[in-house]
Amino acid sequence: MNWLIAVVFVLVYIGMALGRWPWLAINRTGIAVFGAVILLISGAVDRDGALASIDFATLAVLLTLMVLSSQYAASGFFDWIGHRITALKCGPGGLLAGVIVMCGVLSAFLTNDVVVWAVTPVLITGVIARGLDPKPYVIAVACAANAGSAATLIGNPQNLMIAEFGNLDFIGFVLACAVPALLALGVVYVVILRSPMMRGQTHAAGAGGNAISNANARSVDQPVRPLDKTILTKAVLATIAVIAIFVFVEDRALWSLLVVGALLLSRRLSTDQVLGRVDWHLLALFCGLFIVTGAMAQNDVIASLFRDVLITLQIHHPGVLAGVSLAGSNTIGNVPLVMMLLSLGPEWSTEMLHALAIFSTLSGNFLIVGSVANIIAVEQAAKAGTVISFIDYARLGVPVTLISLALSLGWVILIS
Repeated sequence: MNWLIAVVFVLVYIGMALGRWPWLAINRTGIAVFGAVILLISGAVDRDGALASIDFATLAVLLTLMVLSSQYAASGFFDWIGHRITALKCGPGGLLAGVIVMCGVLSAFLTNDVVVWAVTPVLITGVIARGLDPKPYVIAVACAANAGSAATLIGNPQNLMIAEFGNLDFIGFVLACAVPALLALGVVYVVILRSPMMRGQTHAAGAGGNAISNANARSVDQPVRPLDKTILTKAVLATIAVIAIFVFVEDRALWSLLVVGALLLSRRLSTDQVLGRVDWHLLALFCGLFIVTGAMAQNDVIASLFRDVLITLQIHHPGVLAGVSLAGSNTIGNVPLVMMLLSLGPEWSTEMLHALAIFSTLSGNFLIVGSVANIIAVEQAAKAGTVISFIDYARLGVPVTLISLALSLGWVILIS
C-alpha cells in the first residue's frame, strides 16, 4: 500500500496547489476528504490510525475561535467598528492606517479569516461612500489580517497547529513573534500608501486635505446596526477566558470547548445562530489533510526519505525555512505546508517553530492564493462589485511580503 499512500498524497497536494482537480468542480476541501476516504476504503489506513492522525486539540481550539467570532458578529461589533473606521474625519492615508491597525489587532485574537470575512463588506461600503477606490483598502485588510495574526498562537490556523505540536507557551510566542508582526503591519502601510493605486486617491482628495465632502459625509453617516452590548460583553468575557486558558492551562482543547458550551447557553442566540458562522468546510479540510499526511508520516520508508530531503535542504536554517515557506505557502497553501512539515519533517526546536509560524504566515501575503484570508477578501469584494485581479493584488502583495520576510529573517537571526 506504500505506493497508494504516495500517489494519494501527491494528488491531494497537487489539488491544494491548483485549488481543484482539472475537469472537476471539486475544491480543496473535497480533494482532502476524497483522499482520506480512498485511503480508508483501500485499507491503507485503518480507522484507528485515521483517528490518531487527526489533531483533536487543534480542531477544538479552531472551533472555539470560530464560535467566539460568531458571537462578535451577532453583537454587531464588526459592523460597528467597520463603520467607525470608515467614518473617521481624515484623509485616505489616515483611513488606511485605521484599517490596518483595526484588522491587525482583531486578527491577533479572532483569527484572520473571520476578521476579513466580517470587515470587508462594511469597509467597501464606507470607502465607496467617501468617493474612494476600495481596491487598496481591501488588499490592506487581507495583508494586515495576515500580518497581525502572526503575533499570537490563536491568530490563524497554522499557528494553532504549531502551538499544539510544540506545546508552545502563549507569552513566549508573543515575545518571539509580535515584533515581526508589528514590523509587517508597518510595511503594509508604507507599501500601500506609496503605491500608484493609493497615490491617485490622495491626489483626488484635492485641496480639501483631510476633510470629507458634505455629500460623502452624509453617505458615510448612514445608519448602522446598534451594538448588542449584552452579547458583546459575553463575547469579550469569552475572549478573556480563551486567552487565560492558553496562558495558564495545559489541556487547552477541553477547556476551550467549555467556552463553546458557555456561548451555546444563551437566551438571545439560538444554537443555529451560534454555530451558523462556523466554517465547517475548513474543519473538514483539516480532517482530510490530517489523515492523508498522517498516512505518509506512519510510513517509515516514505517519511524517512522526505525527512532526509528536508535535512539535506537544511530546513532549520532560517533563510532556507523562509524560502520554503514562501514557495510552499503560495503553491499548496500555508496550512497544508505547515501540516506537511510538522508531520514529515525532522525535530523542531521551539525557536524554529516560532520562525515557522512567522514565515508561513507572512508568506501568505505574496499572492491571492497564499492565504485563505486573501481569497475571502477578494471574493467578498467581488460580491460588492469590486474586482481585484491577480495582478492587482500581486503589485502590492509581493513587495509587502518580500520586505516583511527580510525584516522577520533579521529578527529571527537576531534572537536565535
